[in-house]
Amino acid sequence: MLTAQEEFLAKATQAASTAGHIWPEYAACEAALESGWGTSKLAVRANNLFGQKQTAPPLYGTGNLVLPTREFLRGEWVEVVARWISFPDWIACFRSRMEMLEREQGEYPAFAAALRATTGEEFVRQVSSKWSTDPERAEKVLEIYGRHGLMLHAA
Repeated sequence: MLTAQEEFLAKATQAASTAGHIWPEYAACEAALESGWGTSKLAVRANNLFGQKQTAPPLYGTGNLVLPTREFLRGEWVEVVARWISFPDWIACFRSRMEMLEREQGEYPAFAAALRATTGEEFVRQVSSKWSTDPERAEKVLEIYGRHGLMLHAA
């Protein structure tokens, strides 16, 4: 019997794979970290597993979901309020995430390097350097993968 965390990772890996996300097992581990294993308000209310903030014009015709978040700014954790994308499902979330990485790779060399990564670990390290303000993000994602990676490959 799978634990709740294993069920989340299996479902997220399948959604990432269906969406054409590179390194789907690692992307699922990123989603686990970013969404509190799918339990965050953002994940539950908006299928937003990566903390993707809303753009202009709003994606998916949404733009009224406003929630607080914590960001690591100027050496300390602070709470900020942001507008978030509401996705119809997890597949759309993973697809949008890949589209954003591809779209912004010219502006963010780390995203370009992540898209060229030859290992999942390299992907996580590169994308984490710009995806989040958390300086420990890559290590946290890789720890999740280290605990659950074999299960992900067996699924």
